[in-house]
Amino acid sequence: MTEIITLEKGSELWEQTASYAEQCSWRAGAELARQMREDCIRGWERVFAALEDGKIVGYCTLTEKDELPPEQPYTPLIGFVFVDESCRGHRISEQLIRAAIGYAGSIGFGKVYIMSGEVGLYERYGFAETGEFETIYGDREKLLYIAVPSKGDRNG
Repeated sequence: MTEIITLEKGSELWEQTASYAEQCSWRAGAELARQMREDCIRGWERVFAALEDGKIVGYCTLTEKDELPPEQPYTPLIGFVFVDESCRGHRISEQLIRAAIGYAGSIGFGKVYIMSGEVGLYERYGFAETGEFETIYGDREKLLYIAVPSKGDRNG
């Protein structure tokens, strides 16, 4: 059974998750590890880790901007979604995304965004396209959103 845990700096599995990200097969994992170690994820921002039998097998983040340029008004964004190849096909990415959405709602956000170059991937989780935007890396990707039930709406 998969367990999803929410991490902030100082959490028990913070460094273990950073190490896993740094060594995973996806090159963006090294960037997440750097951000975790250099205190770039702070305040309400979080890392979500998926564990199978106590072993980290995936992660994602919920941050203010992810790869969206700072001048864009959309926040928060789910980013760095990764699941180990040996665990794919078991809906772990969906569980990570649902955990991030639930957390966002619990702290008052009414929408959550995600940038993606994939076609149809996040739409199956209920996301709808807002438009296409340039990322901080110079690529163009779709910006998608999902409405979130929340106690107090920070971003309508």
